[in-house]
Amino acid sequence: MDEPGRQALRRQHRPENIARRLREPSRPPTLGDFVLGAIDGCVTTFAIVSGAYGAGFPSIVVIIMGFANLLADGFSMAVSNYEAIQAQLDHEFAIRRTEERHIDLVPEGEREEIRQIFAAKGFRDATLEEIVSTICRDRKLWVETMLTEEHGISPTRASPLRSSIVTFFAFLLVGAVPLVPFLLPGLAEPVRFYLSAGLSGLAFFAVGVGKGFVNGSSLLSAGGRTLLLGGSAALLAFLVGYLLNKFTSGS
Repeated sequence: MDEPGRQALRRQHRPENIARRLREPSRPPTLGDFVLGAIDGCVTTFAIVSGAYGAGFPSIVVIIMGFANLLADGFSMAVSNYEAIQAQLDHEFAIRRTEERHIDLVPEGEREEIRQIFAAKGFRDATLEEIVSTICRDRKLWVETMLTEEHGISPTRASPLRSSIVTFFAFLLVGAVPLVPFLLPGLAEPVRFYLSAGLSGLAFFAVGVGKGFVNGSSLLSAGGRTLLLGGSAALLAFLVGYLLNKFTSGS
């Protein structure tokens, strides 16, 4: 790391800056929701394009089927993501109630759980007892510690509504990419299809690059990995459409 970077890192770790960061409410990342919606949107729309092209349908059919798929499947995916996250939150709420009830009914047993949890981390004797006493004096901290340490539940919890909205708009935004060539006038059908395939590949690569940028990893590696995975799914969709067309045309 160069000297300016070291200086910036030192500034970030000054006591006042650390305190400010810790006071800020932590927000769960929505990158996973965006990637999920983007890749699924592009793959399913390209599957429509592949199947329609293989069957010899005109561009207007591809456009109608593609945009109908965007809205219907995008909404379905958003609802599914919402329900999945909400189910997880409901599960966490049930565990919280159980821990609160246990603290009321068997407080010494719950204290012993805290003691053993931190003893396993290497704390001993008076230090261990001070940790147990400090945690168990604050009921909220006690419950949160049990949720995190015993059940592995992160204190940062996703918002079902926010995640579903991000998934829906990512599905619409990236899922529309394979349809762009079919909206352009004057192009032959094979040209539209190959342009659609190329744009889909670029969309996969761009999503991967964005993911790599956010995570601070290699942009080329992240883009290539997403292109490979998304492209494999798109290729599978094309092969299914192609084989079905061959099968039906030969019957």
